[in-house]
Amino acid sequence: MAHQDAFDGRLPDVFRQFERLTLDMPSPGVLRVTLSAEPGRLNMVDVKMHAELGSIWRVVDAEESVSAVLLRGEGKGFSAGGDLSSVQSGIDNFNDRARMWKEARDIVYNILNCSKPVVSAMHGPAVGAGLVCGLLADISIVAKNAKLIDGHTRLGVAAGDHAAIIWPLLCGMAKAKYFLLTNEPMTGEEAERHNLVALAVDADQLEAKSIEVATKLARSAPTAVRMTKYVLNHWLRQNQAIFDLSAAFEMANVSSGEAQEAIRALNSKTDAAFDRDSKF
Repeated sequence: MAHQDAFDGRLPDVFRQFERLTLDMPSPGVLRVTLSAEPGRLNMVDVKMHAELGSIWRVVDAEESVSAVLLRGEGKGFSAGGDLSSVQSGIDNFNDRARMWKEARDIVYNILNCSKPVVSAMHGPAVGAGLVCGLLADISIVAKNAKLIDGHTRLGVAAGDHAAIIWPLLCGMAKAKYFLLTNEPMTGEEAERHNLVALAVDADQLEAKSIEVATKLARSAPTAVRMTKYVLNHWLRQNQAIFDLSAAFEMANVSSGEAQEAIRALNSKTDAAFDRDSKF
């Protein structure tokens, strides 16, 4: 509790390395991580943010002044998902695809293995790469009017960055298949009803509730909380092979014509015309 008694709100210097994540400490022991892209982009995950979302959890784990994390999005939404230019670079370049695959694994495994509990607060759109962190948080809280979409098959790629490892566990296989295969949107209220998230609250209560929960965790018995998180996450670790295969399939799809056609259709606001002669 010593770090709480001496709390002055200053951010430890180790966190100043991050550019796409705005960091502050709203209460003792709580690190608030805010996804922060250029204005008007709804916190779309570009190359830099993707890398930082993979690396920050190791820094959090090692920083003694942090007891809990609150993850949120800046402005009108949590995250609009991956930047299409990043997907295009993966289509064009093998080394970019390899980097994307490694960072996708880092995001998932580093969140799971971070000893500190993570609370997410999702509002507005929560899509793709941003949704990964929101749903892998230990306690996920959404605004009732939030809009959750996995988004991967719409981009012509397999749902490979987190969904296969956690959606069936949270909401059941039938609902997981429905929402991941069709890309139907889900409101925050529906997500709570389907057990995909822990809590859904009115939008104007989201910030206060998420800080309340994160602060409660920061004040709890640290070893007990961290050991409980570690044990519960074995449900996910024991399915590591499922995640690794889904991530590999996603990268295989990135190099396919389906991803290229999906991006063309999104950019031109027309329907995609996929080649139906799949050999898979």
